[in-house]
Order: sequence, then C-alpha cells, then structure tokens
Amino acid sequence: MTLNKLKNQVNSKLAEQPGDFAVAFKDLTTGDSLFINEQTFFHAASTMKTPVMIEVYKQAAAGIFSLNDSFTIKNEFKSIVDSSSFRLNADDDSEKELYRHLGEKRTLYELVYDMIISSSNLATNMVIELVNARNVTQTMRQLGADRIQVLRGVEDSKAFDKGFNNITTANDLLVIFEKMAKGEIVDSTACQAMIDILLKQQFNEVIPARLPKDVKVAHKTGNISHVYHDSGIVFLPDGRKYVLVLLSKNLKNEEQAKKAMAEVSELIYKYVTGAEK
Repeated sequence: MTLNKLKNQVNSKLAEQPGDFAVAFKDLTTGDSLFINEQTFFHAASTMKTPVMIEVYKQAAAGIFSLNDSFTIKNEFKSIVDSSSFRLNADDDSEKELYRHLGEKRTLYELVYDMIISSSNLATNMVIELVNARNVTQTMRQLGADRIQVLRGVEDSKAFDKGFNNITTANDLLVIFEKMAKGEIVDSTACQAMIDILLKQQFNEVIPARLPKDVKVAHKTGNISHVYHDSGIVFLPDGRKYVLVLLSKNLKNEEQAKKAMAEVSELIYKYVTGAEK
C-alpha cells in the first residue's frame, strides 16, 4: 500500500466521526511519515505529562535532585494566576490511592510513575511544582518541539477560566517521542528509563487496542471533556519501531471516536508491517 492510500484510509475513517483530529506518524526504520493537521493546537490534557517526565530526567541528570529523593504527599497548590491556593478533588482524578496517603513520603520516581501509568493529577502537580512548568516548555524548545506549551499543573480553575492552558500539536509530540526512541533526550539510559515507565501505561483503548499482543506500546494518553489523545512509540517484535500521535477535540461521542482512532492505529500498523489485506 502506498502512503497516499494510507492517508486516504485514515482520513475517511476519521471523517466518520464528528470532531477534529490530528495524526502524526513516522516509521523510524524507513522514514515514512504521515501528517494530518499536525500543526493544529489542541488542549494537551495529560499528554503534557510526558514533557514533565522528560524535564524530571533532565534535572536529575544535572544533579538538581535524585529520582530516589522523597517528597511529602500534599494536596495544596498555587494558581499561576494569583498564587491563591487550590486543592484537587480525588473524584476528578483517574488515580485515587495517593489521596489516602497525604502527609506520607513517596520517591520522585514513584510520583513520576503514577503521573504516567495511571495519570495521577496529584502526582503531576507535585512534580510540576518541583521542576517548574517554564523549564518544561524551555526544554521542549531545545528538543525542537516549537509549539507545545506547559504553563501549569492540573485543575487550576482560575488559570483555565483565563484561557491559560497547556497546549500541544501532534507534530511536537512526534518530535519528542522520536528523540526518546532514538535515545537522544538526556542520554540513552534516561530514554530507556522513560520508555520503561510508558510501557506500563494502564489506559490502552486507542493505539494498542487493536494491535497484536506481542507489539509493545510506550505511550501516554490524555483526555478531558470532548477531547481524547494518545501518543507514543510502537515497538514491533522484529525490533522495528514507529512513533504515532493521535489527537482529537470537539468530539460528540468519545467512545466512538476512540474506536475510530484505534482503527487508525491498526491501519498504520498494517501499513508498516505489510499486513494490509
């Protein structure tokens, strides 16, 4: 199948769903790539947690702290608008266990792990406070991701009301995952450590959903109302790998959109492996 035919198939699959979609795909062996609306801005939702993790590994490598350092779990954060204090509601978080351990200590590694695999907002806000959102965005620029913007943690409603949101494009997420896959962020050891966490992702309804079990996906999802994203690296059993980013917004039916995106992931897998009918 040609790339052009693949693009037509992907477009028609997504056209069945009300909403706006972006796709960025790159085969890291052949260099084949497919882009649809790759420079369009989307609310980053939890896809911004990958850039935050990258910043943690960068600062740890610089000796600012160690991933084994322990931090006290707390639920009080400051709004970027006026430094007023706000708390997270466990009911709105996909990870609730951490809220039962306020006042206890966790290592930075454990917080990053929870931030990625179960998308813990509480862990995320603690980690962002530690590394500083500005540094995250600056590091993204250094990596060649020109449009991702990480301004704040999660549930900062004053910032949300003012339109101060974390944003991304499909292209920028592709840029950072490609560099991670190639071992070019901090060093190859740090990249492998980040990939090992991403491989344990608990939300697997899009990129991995329709792929064979022996295909491994190191990825990070993100969702808020009418928005669902998935982004990461797909590892084939023969050692080949590719990066895939699927973003969506203005969805009318999230479940149907997720199914369509999972089917797009399958189309791309079949293209890469030559398994298309």
